[in-house]
Amino acid sequence: MDDISIKSIAKEDFNKAFFKSQIERIFGKIFKANDSLLSFKEIVSYIKINNQYYKGMQEVEIKDILGSEERYRDFDKKFLPKRQELRNRWESIDEAYYKDIILPPIQLYQIGNIYFVRDGNHRVSVAKLQGKEFIDAEVIELKTDVEVTLNTTVEDLKNIVIKEEKKSFLEVTKLDQYRDISMLNFSFIGKFDQVYSHIEVHKYFLGIENNRDFTFLEAMLSWYDRFFIPIIEEIKNEKLLKLFPDMTAADLYALTIKYWDELKAETGDTVNLSDAVKSYKNQHKKDGKKGLFGFLKKKDEKREGE
Repeated sequence: MDDISIKSIAKEDFNKAFFKSQIERIFGKIFKANDSLLSFKEIVSYIKINNQYYKGMQEVEIKDILGSEERYRDFDKKFLPKRQELRNRWESIDEAYYKDIILPPIQLYQIGNIYFVRDGNHRVSVAKLQGKEFIDAEVIELKTDVEVTLNTTVEDLKNIVIKEEKKSFLEVTKLDQYRDISMLNFSFIGKFDQVYSHIEVHKYFLGIENNRDFTFLEAMLSWYDRFFIPIIEEIKNEKLLKLFPDMTAADLYALTIKYWDELKAETGDTVNLSDAVKSYKNQHKKDGKKGLFGFLKKKDEKREGE
């Protein structure tokens, strides 16, 4: 084939790939399926990397490449191009395929049984469209205590991290030996550290109020009885869980504390917690996703993704 014919075929190949990605996107919205590649940076934010090893050149099964370091928004989970701006680079790689030009190997990170593209996203995309099952790759393996398989989702990793955070919190505080912790379940990472900080702050103010030092245990039990449980009960009484069905009572406890602090900072007065919760509910009962709770929730989600 001459160069003009190859360019024409490559153009048709990109059109085909791009059209498929749009169809996948539409079906994803209809059936509420996630069509995105995994973000390498998001994954490693949830797990601790112990060591990394250079594994050298390998043939890797393309079906095991499920994420990307930088271009996870440019391709879908089948590595189909999602943006027209990818056309020129994509077509040049496709042309090289038809001309039998040997391209340099791609670069991958390996975590468990899955791979993330460091460099070579377009090459993976073209290879998949051309029906290739394997691709040459330079691999760096990252070792972690968390088992990551082809079926592991980002939500799975978040839950693993939250479970480990709770385990560490209880190992340090022993709260479960003194109180019922059935309501102390979070769906956001980092909240057990916040709870620990709440207890430390409460310990400080207890000392000032009573003019004596309190042990951490005394402060923790006081915090649980005077703050955590009353706030949880207020959340239940005001039926805030119905406004935020995707959140736990403990999630709302953490957001309530933030909201309460914001309200006190704005008014300069001591605000009754019960009145603050009632006021918030009255303002936002039509849409629990709006307002300061929604804003603070988005801030937490953004922080998790950084």
